[in-house]
Amino acid sequence: MATLYSAQSCRAYASLPSSSSLSSSSMVGQLQRIAVSKRFLPAKISLQSQTGSHHNVVRMQDGAVATTVTPVENKTPLNKLKEGLTSVSSSEELKVAAGFDDNENESSVSITVVGASGDLAKKKIFPALFALYYEDCLPKHFTVYGYARSKMTDAELRNMVSKTLTCRIDKRENCGEKMEEFLKRCFYHSGQYDSEKNFTELDKKLKEHEAGRVSNRLFYLSIPPNIFIDAVKCASLSASSGNGWTRVIVEKPFGRDSESSAALTKSLKQYLEEDQIFRIDHYLGKELVENLSVLRFSNLIFEPLWSRQYIRNVQLIFSEDFGTEGRGGYFDNYGIIRDIMQNHLLQILALFAMETPVSLDAEDIRNEKVKVLRSMRPLQLEDVVIGQYKSHTKGGITYPAYTDDKTVPKGSLTPTFAAAALFINNARWDGVPFLMKAGKALHTKRAEIRVQFRHVPGNLYNRNIGTDLDRATNELVIRVQPDEAIYLKINNKVPGLGMRLDRSNLNLHYAARYSKEIPDAYERLLLDAIEGERRLFIRSDELDAAWSLFTPLLKELEEKKIIPEYYPHGSRGPVGAHYLAARYNVRWGDVGLEQ
Repeated sequence: MATLYSAQSCRAYASLPSSSSLSSSSMVGQLQRIAVSKRFLPAKISLQSQTGSHHNVVRMQDGAVATTVTPVENKTPLNKLKEGLTSVSSSEELKVAAGFDDNENESSVSITVVGASGDLAKKKIFPALFALYYEDCLPKHFTVYGYARSKMTDAELRNMVSKTLTCRIDKRENCGEKMEEFLKRCFYHSGQYDSEKNFTELDKKLKEHEAGRVSNRLFYLSIPPNIFIDAVKCASLSASSGNGWTRVIVEKPFGRDSESSAALTKSLKQYLEEDQIFRIDHYLGKELVENLSVLRFSNLIFEPLWSRQYIRNVQLIFSEDFGTEGRGGYFDNYGIIRDIMQNHLLQILALFAMETPVSLDAEDIRNEKVKVLRSMRPLQLEDVVIGQYKSHTKGGITYPAYTDDKTVPKGSLTPTFAAAALFINNARWDGVPFLMKAGKALHTKRAEIRVQFRHVPGNLYNRNIGTDLDRATNELVIRVQPDEAIYLKINNKVPGLGMRLDRSNLNLHYAARYSKEIPDAYERLLLDAIEGERRLFIRSDELDAAWSLFTPLLKELEEKKIIPEYYPHGSRGPVGAHYLAARYNVRWGDVGLEQ
C-alpha cells in the first residue's frame, strides 16, 4: 500500500544547552559549530561559504537547501570575537581559542529513574527505555541510572532489569546483543530521597559518564506523591545539569483535590520552572489517543460533523476485568474517580472536544484543552452514579469483594465504579451529553470512545429498520485498548431480492492493517520528554481546571458518606448507570449484542 510520506521510525534528536547557562566563550563555541548525530541525520551535509556573500548554505543530499544570513552591521564585542575566531587557521586552534575540548562538541542524556526498585520502574520504565534503545531512538551518549533506598549493586540492578526486558519489537534479530549493550548503560546508586548528600554523590557519578559533554538530565519520579517534593528539591539543588537542560517527569496522582494539587504545584515550582515539569498521564501516549487529532483535523468528512448539529452523545468508557488484587490500600485513598476519570478520561475528552488549535505546537494544543475544561458545567451529584464490586460466584469460582482485600479498610465506601454525565457550555457542544464511566471487576477489559450520531431526519427506511431507531444510527468507535481499532457503523442493504437492512462496520483494524507493533505509551512519552515535546503532558492550568471540575463532587460524596451501589464481580456494573444514560435518552454503546 502507498503511504502519504516516508519517515524514520524515530524523530530527530537534538539538544543544546540553554543560552542562560552558557559563558561567552562556550556560546561562541556553539555558534561556530553544528553538532549532528549520524544516526538521526544520515544524509550527507556540505557547508559552503559563497564568495562575496554573507550567506551560509547548508546543502542536503536530497537537494534541499537551507540558508542562514550572517549580519555584518552593528559589530558588537561578541561579533568581533566571532570574527577573530573565524580567522584562526586550524580547527585545533579554533577549539583552543574558544576554550572547549572534543567532548564539548557533543551532548549526553542521563536518565535517572527515582524509585528504580518499584513495580512501575521494572514493568514499564526500563522496558520502554530498552525499546527506544532497540529502535535507535536514544542519543549516542546516554546513561540510565536507577536510584532508590534499597541496597543494590550495578550487577544486581542489571539482573533485575533483564528479567523484565523482552524482544517483542517485531521479533527482530540481535535482540540478545542489544540487551547486553543496553544493560551496560544501566547503573545504580543507593540513597535516601530527602538526602542532598546522596544526590550530590549521584551527581559525581553522572559527571563521570558525561565526560565533559553537554549534560542533559531527566529524572523520572516513580515514587509515592508524599516524597515528590523531597526528591525534586535534592535533585534540583544537588544533581541539576550545569550546562544543559534538567527535566523531571512526575507520575500521577497530582494531589487528591484542588487544594492539595495547588500545594504540590507551588512546591514543585520552588525548585523547577514550569517547562521543566512533565506531568505524565500514560493514556495520552496511547496510539489511538494520539490519532484523535489526526482523525479529526486531517479528514474532511469528520470535522464538519464534529458538533452538536450531528453528534447526539459521546461516551468515554474504561473497564477492567480484575479488582484491586492487593493494591487496595493505595486505591482506597483515591477511588475510581481520582484514579481514572479526573485524569485519563477527562484528558481524552478535552482532546476530543477542543477547537482547532493554531498549530501543532504544544502550547497551542494545551491552550485549546484548557478552554474546553473551563467551559464545562459544574458536576452535580444527581449526574453521577458510584458503585463498588461485591463477591460473586461463577463457574464454581468465587471472586472476592472489594472489601475482602486485606489492604482495604472494613466498611470502606470508596467507589470502584463511577458513571457521570458531563456537559460543555460552548457553541460547538451545547446540550450534548458526554457520558463517562470507569470501573474495576467488570465483565470485560476495554477503553474506547464511542460517538453516536443523530437520527436521520425523515428516514425513508424507518419501516425497514423497525422500532429500535437507536440501533440504526451511525456510530464511530475509537477503541484505545485492547486490539486497537477505528470503525464506523453504517446501515446497508443485505444482498437479495428483498429490502432488508443490516448494520455493518467500516473497519480499520490496526493489527490487520499494520504489521508493525504499536509502541507502548511510555515509549512515546519518554521520547517526548527527552526531546522537550510537551503536547502530551499536562500543564499546571490544565490540572487546576480538571480538579476544579471534580473537587466539589468528591467533597460532597465524602462529606455525605454516599453509599455506593453494589454490583457483582464480573458484571456490567451498577444498574444505576443505565438509568443515568436513559435520563439523557442515551444507551451505553458497549451493552448491546453488537460491540
